[in-house]
Amino acid sequence: MNNITPSLIAFGLVVSMTLSGYPARLRKKPVDPKATRPTAALFRNLRTLSKKHILFGHQHATEYGHGWNGDADRSDVKSVSGSHPAVIGVDFSGLSGRPAGAIEKTKESLRKTIADTYDRGGLTTVAWHFSNPVSPGGFRWVDSVSAPAVSMIIPGGSHHEAYKEILRTVGEFAKSVKGSDGETVPMIFRPYHEFDGGWFWWGRPHCSREEFIALWRFTVSYLRDSLEVHNFLYAFSPDCLFSTEAEYLDRYPGDDWVDLVGMDNYADFGRNGHYNVEAGIRKLKIVSDYAKKAGKLAAFTETGLESLPDTTWWTGTLLRALKAEKLALAYVLVWRNDTRSPTHFYAPYPGQASAADFMRFYEDPYTLFEKDRPKLYK
Repeated sequence: MNNITPSLIAFGLVVSMTLSGYPARLRKKPVDPKATRPTAALFRNLRTLSKKHILFGHQHATEYGHGWNGDADRSDVKSVSGSHPAVIGVDFSGLSGRPAGAIEKTKESLRKTIADTYDRGGLTTVAWHFSNPVSPGGFRWVDSVSAPAVSMIIPGGSHHEAYKEILRTVGEFAKSVKGSDGETVPMIFRPYHEFDGGWFWWGRPHCSREEFIALWRFTVSYLRDSLEVHNFLYAFSPDCLFSTEAEYLDRYPGDDWVDLVGMDNYADFGRNGHYNVEAGIRKLKIVSDYAKKAGKLAAFTETGLESLPDTTWWTGTLLRALKAEKLALAYVLVWRNDTRSPTHFYAPYPGQASAADFMRFYEDPYTLFEKDRPKLYK
């Protein structure tokens, strides 16, 4: 793995001197000083909302679900509760590493999903299962196949220019998504998630702390300052492999580079029959407490129980955790419902065993869905 280059050190010094003069914890507004009005309003409104409520989210909720794909104005959550989730998760995975024609089709589909969510008053959060830009292997780390690409795409790396081209595609797309009111649609952009594990090529075993931070800072700087993307809020979300604030912040790029702090955690919430909800609550409190003192948003960025065999999981496990410790979390998002798999789903569909408990979760005043969420962009 390459050592840090002089150009990378210079880049870090420049951005630090540029942004460190006005501490993020005193700003309590987006790290992009040119954020669009709806984006800045979203940041403020999510901070206010999280004091008393939480938005419910579901990945790919309106794109497809259990046994269906591409139906208009449909989601499994709506089929059960009468309302779409307040937060819809999408993915930018299809914006690179594919033929140009396929990328254009992905853009068209994503643009409609994100704009429709905004027009209904909902919120889009964007994951990025980014295929390795240096080697085969896709977004996962595959021994003997995947290259440790982080060191190669940061400033001074052999594939830095190629990475900039990929970011140009992302940035141009982001600026092209307009609501019916003509506004560029705000999104929570959550790149390089679960970086504390080793399952992705950007994970902890495959790059140094300094390289990961350089990648994060360059990504934000290039999108925001060079490409003038001003409709992103930037979300930092490791997996749950921490037990202290210091461990949580080990690869944190700094308050000037992050709008939302989060955590992905399936392991403590029933995966493979393992429950350690109290540990999950302690980790959520670390995230929430840091957000409060740093002037950031906080969220439970991914969780869920595959197949939902626990018929009281929604209230007995998830809601109990969310309501503990006076957490201030803007949203919680559960993972997707696969179209074809009979077992890969994380939200109920009509007739699924946990649907009745999900309705109790839905009806609790603490949880907000699309139907009852406040105005987020005003």
